[in-house]
Amino acid sequence: MPSYTVTVATGSQWFAGTDDYIYLTLMGSEGCSERTLLDKALYNDFERGAVDSYDVNVSEDVGEIQLVKIEKRKYWVQDDWYCKYITVKTPGGDYVEFPCYRWVGDDEEIVLRDGTARLPKDDITQVAKQHRRKELEERQKLYRWMEWHPGFPLSIDAKTCKDLPRDIQFDSEKGVDFILNYTKAMENLYVNRFMHMFQSSWSDFADFEKIFIRISNTISEYVMQHWQEDFMFGYQFLNGCNPVMIHKCTKLPDKFPVTTEMVDCSLERNLTLEEEIKEGNVYIADYSLLDGVSANSTDPCTIQYLAAPICLLYKNLQNKVLPIAIQLAQTPGENNPIYLPSDEKYDWLLAKIWVRSSDFHIHQTVTHLLRTHLISEVFGIAMYRQLPAVHPLFKLILPHVKFTIAINTKAREQLICECGLFDKANATGGGGHVQLVQRSMKQLTFSSLCFPEEIQMRGVESKEELPYYFYRDDGNMVWEATKSFVSDVVNIYYDSDETVKTDVELQAFVKDVYVFGLNGNEDLGFPKAIMTRDKLIEYLTVIIFVASSQHAAVNFGQFDWCSWIPNSPPTMRRPPPTEKGVVTINYIIESLPDRGRSCWHLGAVWALSQFQENELFLGMYTDEHFIEKPVKNAMQQFRKKLDDICSIIKERNKNKKLPYYYFSPDRIPNSVAV
Repeated sequence: MPSYTVTVATGSQWFAGTDDYIYLTLMGSEGCSERTLLDKALYNDFERGAVDSYDVNVSEDVGEIQLVKIEKRKYWVQDDWYCKYITVKTPGGDYVEFPCYRWVGDDEEIVLRDGTARLPKDDITQVAKQHRRKELEERQKLYRWMEWHPGFPLSIDAKTCKDLPRDIQFDSEKGVDFILNYTKAMENLYVNRFMHMFQSSWSDFADFEKIFIRISNTISEYVMQHWQEDFMFGYQFLNGCNPVMIHKCTKLPDKFPVTTEMVDCSLERNLTLEEEIKEGNVYIADYSLLDGVSANSTDPCTIQYLAAPICLLYKNLQNKVLPIAIQLAQTPGENNPIYLPSDEKYDWLLAKIWVRSSDFHIHQTVTHLLRTHLISEVFGIAMYRQLPAVHPLFKLILPHVKFTIAINTKAREQLICECGLFDKANATGGGGHVQLVQRSMKQLTFSSLCFPEEIQMRGVESKEELPYYFYRDDGNMVWEATKSFVSDVVNIYYDSDETVKTDVELQAFVKDVYVFGLNGNEDLGFPKAIMTRDKLIEYLTVIIFVASSQHAAVNFGQFDWCSWIPNSPPTMRRPPPTEKGVVTINYIIESLPDRGRSCWHLGAVWALSQFQENELFLGMYTDEHFIEKPVKNAMQQFRKKLDDICSIIKERNKNKKLPYYYFSPDRIPNSVAV
């Protein structure tokens, strides 16, 4: 009587084990085994982290094992089980691997394919084709598109995390509960005593130190010490939390009538402003997206304000980028003066504070929320709907969308919803953030998600012209390493452009992203179909880079750069001044957030800057969805390139007062999960 040895691995996360009955059926080319209860006498099967082996006897050879069916039947109470993988040893001594990495619920059955990745054309048997089709039909019932707000990218149809399919829920809800995490953050930062003091102003800048936790040799402390300096202000456009706003200025816009006479004392090359622009020494940051956005009015006791400033920046002879002119509104006029470094100290300082506050709003809502969180969710939903688990692109993308749909659902439930945490401290709360996303959708082009293209679109690609732009330099290294890895994997499975063209599941995935996820908006330039290997490599590189590296670069520096409140105010309580010479220190303090909102802000940026427990960083693929050696070799080469990048960044950062490490691969989680 032929005997098969079946090895079953249970996940090591909390509550992964089960006491329920687990049945297994081997489905081969010549027949099926009997339904077998996997159970050992006097042994606790399927404990968390366990790897258990069982003998399955069959009356006759079932042929080549094609599928494994797992059934779970309730023993007592609800007891979900996380199955990592199943390995079958045949009577001939061969091993067949069946990756699972899924939760199995009460009275549920799942049918697994072996781990060899296959394109649709590779499946020739009816059994294999039917399994592919049935899996996608079931998934499309679970993963449904929903419009959360008009004009937004579509999201998952779920009101709460509990409504999500079990496989994409967090292992522990506590870890991603925003209310719990913010409360914990404020306890850790010892700011609870200020939380009731909404509307109560700080007395001066030094007073902010009461909620500022000093940690030796950190960026946040350096920011606190130097935030008023023009160098620190300009440096943040290159390597701060939102290093995507700086554009090369090729011509001054009519709405920003700066003259040489205004800025002559800031120019160091004995050239006119127009000549400096032609030489490539002038840059601009324009916050026009904020023009007309409604400020937060959820608290009738505190009127809050927004501005849409324009800032002119100059690269001096030391290659430092410094501000030389700021206008706080988009329309020039007598009531909208252009502020200059030569103005009174507090006039100039408040103008810079307004730019920093506006930068915070664009960062949170556009750079961070829309351009990493929401777009990654679109890719994730489309993947689950259109790519079966056996598809190589499903295996490639899956680690980079892990928990993304869950974290976004939790954000819609607690953070950015009506009366959510976002309303408590941010001037774009109460609906302004929704308007901001809707306005910025037209800028969410596919080319703007391709890192090198986005850098070129802003005219900041030259290392010679802009030598200390570490965001650009490190981002290019990680992009190229990611693209090389993706290229290796694509070339393993797609031997020609024709193979790409005829992959119906790939084309359905790309179409789902375009038609549903992005509402069929042609202006965004997302492909409706992919016809070549090169375009497929670019598309997949965008998915992986945005979800991992780009998110890390704009998320994990939030405490470093935003914890010192005057450097990154989440709201302003007085309107922008309309004339020069009226600003005093008291005027600035009364403009900055009150004590209560400052504490909420500090708790938020601390919580958002923390890595998850047991974080998996870029290149770490602990779940072995791929079993083929060529792909494992590609992963190994990817990790080697990432290690080399880590070494380059570490060496450059030595002895720097302001190290830049947000693109260091050992600090880049695989997916958007915080």
